[in-house]
Amino acid sequence: MKNNDHNEINRREFLQKSSTVVAGAVLLNPLDLNAKPKAKMKLAMVGTGVRGAGMWGRDVLKSYSDIVEFVGLCDINQGRVNTVKMGLGLSCPTFTDFEKMMKETKPEWLIITTVDATHHEFIIKGMEMGANIITEKPMTTDEQKCQAILEAEKRTGKKVVVTFNYRYSPHRQKIYELLRNDAIGKITSADFHWYLDVRHGADYFRRWHRLKEKGGTLFVHKATHHFDLLNWWLESEPEEVFGYGALDFYGKNGAVRSTNCRPCPHKGECQFYWDMTKSRELMALYAENEKYDGYLRDGCVFKEDINIYDKMAAQIKYANGVQVSYSLTTYSPYEGYRIAFNGTKGRLEAWIQESQAVDMKDYDEIHLWTSFGGLQTFKIPQSAGHGGGDERLKDKIFRYPNAADPYRQSAGTRDGAMSILVGIAARKSAETGKPVKIADLTELKPLAKRP
Repeated sequence: MKNNDHNEINRREFLQKSSTVVAGAVLLNPLDLNAKPKAKMKLAMVGTGVRGAGMWGRDVLKSYSDIVEFVGLCDINQGRVNTVKMGLGLSCPTFTDFEKMMKETKPEWLIITTVDATHHEFIIKGMEMGANIITEKPMTTDEQKCQAILEAEKRTGKKVVVTFNYRYSPHRQKIYELLRNDAIGKITSADFHWYLDVRHGADYFRRWHRLKEKGGTLFVHKATHHFDLLNWWLESEPEEVFGYGALDFYGKNGAVRSTNCRPCPHKGECQFYWDMTKSRELMALYAENEKYDGYLRDGCVFKEDINIYDKMAAQIKYANGVQVSYSLTTYSPYEGYRIAFNGTKGRLEAWIQESQAVDMKDYDEIHLWTSFGGLQTFKIPQSAGHGGGDERLKDKIFRYPNAADPYRQSAGTRDGAMSILVGIAARKSAETGKPVKIADLTELKPLAKRP
């Protein structure tokens, strides 16, 4: 076949054609010069690590301080929460007692950026104490906690927003648009393979994510992003999962080890030595507050307590009949992913490279092959922040919450549940050697078409 149709989408054209959230919101919410100013949205945050301090602290204040205000910050580490308050230039009180913060500050919205395994505690208690919830992914780490969240949402009538920022990136939105427009006909199968390089991938084995009891393994913590994209792209829900997983590279596989990198006697010989002292932010946030909780941000990637997988694979059967082959590797020489959809009329595929180990372009490509035609190539400009998704997600949450959602990018508890349940099922399958049905995990029954 020859390339007979080359489509390049520049930033201006993309914004015009894709009906983005922001553009749609401007049309739906015309400026009313006579309108009275609204009271600012009252926010509280629990979990003041680097994600909370950056994505949901500094960046929110930078872009939305005219419409939001922080009324409280909470963390189990008193030093860290005070460091973040000072760094953000806030005057709100800080807490180590979550319920005390909720009672005294009465936030409208609670942002949750704690260790994954504790998300359910703050989601449920936050709703019970009157707040709507903005939670980092994954929503939680096992099926019992997931069910408890679903029940609490019904009981309280409050709202939970799960922050799947990848849905909002222009590249992934374009894939959704092409699939919905019948570009390859009926989708029959998909191949999805994600590669974390030896820098980014290794970092999950330095931090608390290395422990299954805190992050649910990377089948849940990391792959929830990927499984949500699949659920969203396919417009269906997972029905059955068979998974494999092993720890072949990090943890016990290392020849030498230490507690963490700073005092390590093997600095000169270990290729995974990481000098955290070069980051003023991380030193202030973590190293200077280790005395409060003992958490080592630069933990050794070969610690013998590591009990998660570093290579994973899963076969996923969807309620609409689509079959998916998925894999995640955490020690690749480069970073990125390959995605391909096979359909009755053709194939849609992309190879996204995110690592400096390969020649980088300032755009991502999507290739559309038709069975009895040619190749169409779409070029989507790259943007910072998860492919441009971070900013658009926050716009939808804070500035234009009532804007149209033509690509169904907003995510609630059902979306959050269906993404983690794939990972939970894959983890269970890897442990038992048996396939796991999603319907056996919670009250949710998979639907052929997303509700």
